[in-house]
Amino acid sequence: MTVRAVTPRVVAPPAGLGMSISAYPSATAMVWPGEGHAHEAVAVPGVRLAPGDVLVEVELATVCGSDLRAVRGQRPSATPLVLGHEQVGRVVALGRGGAKTTDGRRVSLGERVVWSVAVPCGTCPRCRRGLPQKCMTLQRYGHERMRRGWELSGGFATHAHLLDGTAIVAVPEDVPAAVLAPASCSTATVAAALEAATSIVPLDRSLVVVAGARMRGLTAAAMATDAGARVVVSDPRPDRRERALAFGAVAVVDPRSASDSPTGLATALAKAGGRAAAPTIALEFSGAASAVRSLLSAIDVGGVLVLAGSGSPGPDLTIAPEQFMRKLLTIRGVHTYAPQHLDAAVRYLADAWQRYPFADQVGQAFALAEVDAALAGSDHPRVAVRP
Repeated sequence: MTVRAVTPRVVAPPAGLGMSISAYPSATAMVWPGEGHAHEAVAVPGVRLAPGDVLVEVELATVCGSDLRAVRGQRPSATPLVLGHEQVGRVVALGRGGAKTTDGRRVSLGERVVWSVAVPCGTCPRCRRGLPQKCMTLQRYGHERMRRGWELSGGFATHAHLLDGTAIVAVPEDVPAAVLAPASCSTATVAAALEAATSIVPLDRSLVVVAGARMRGLTAAAMATDAGARVVVSDPRPDRRERALAFGAVAVVDPRSASDSPTGLATALAKAGGRAAAPTIALEFSGAASAVRSLLSAIDVGGVLVLAGSGSPGPDLTIAPEQFMRKLLTIRGVHTYAPQHLDAAVRYLADAWQRYPFADQVGQAFALAEVDAALAGSDHPRVAVRP
């Protein structure tokens, strides 16, 4: 893998001062004070890297839906904080002992990388069970209250301070930043959802229904298609349904339509799988209770429903236990992901971005000082912040 030379922005002071790193000009973080307030630029002239820490210069960050929910007051947040957890950047400094990527290689200065949203402890019962994304002392980039010593804790900054224990994945130089940045949330979560599904039903030659055609739903359509599945995507917006066809869907559904209408679910399933076809895998990324009900009634005997879109509180859903028993159904919940899913996401994007319009899903790129404008929303699945 080619590694570019490091730009001379970061210098280390004399050894007697420890592993403090100074950036010139100073690293800058856009700090969100709380609901109803604009972001404030905060200079961070010095960063103290503990053993295993990494300092990364951010190339591009994308705005995730959870960032939008935070500033709208729909996601509880400990403020002030630096939002942003989807980004790609280049390593400019290492703490003592260095760090390793998920495949066991040593991280190099100048290396282009993405990193996990989660910082697990690695030793608690959940980490030992293989659930580091649910670590009992979990810290998350773009979610934690800004604190002394970890000011650069989110993607909306010129630099990010990666703590020891963060999953880091090296990325190719030729893949556009707009493709790679969402890997740290959207793409890796889809990889986790597909793994949850395939532990029950194989994707190859399966009929799959995806609810929701924003970034995650589109990514799921492409990944499932490449794994040999026939994919049907449901979304109420015509423009999103059109995008789904470009990401491999063989048919699309308007969930507001009658099932047997030209844009209904039964019609789409027949187009994708023949008469009386029923999906064996259903992936819910919309967060709508109505979508969950629709998928439950449509799924075939022995099928699996993966819930990955209900990240915010919503209405209760009434479910008849007899439906699960007689149809031998499995429901899996997926929230964020483990390091292997980020690795799988990067491997997939390194090739798939040339077959599917992943780069086109990121719209306008805003300057760092314009982060509030970026958070105002867009018709694109993502907009970007470019430090």
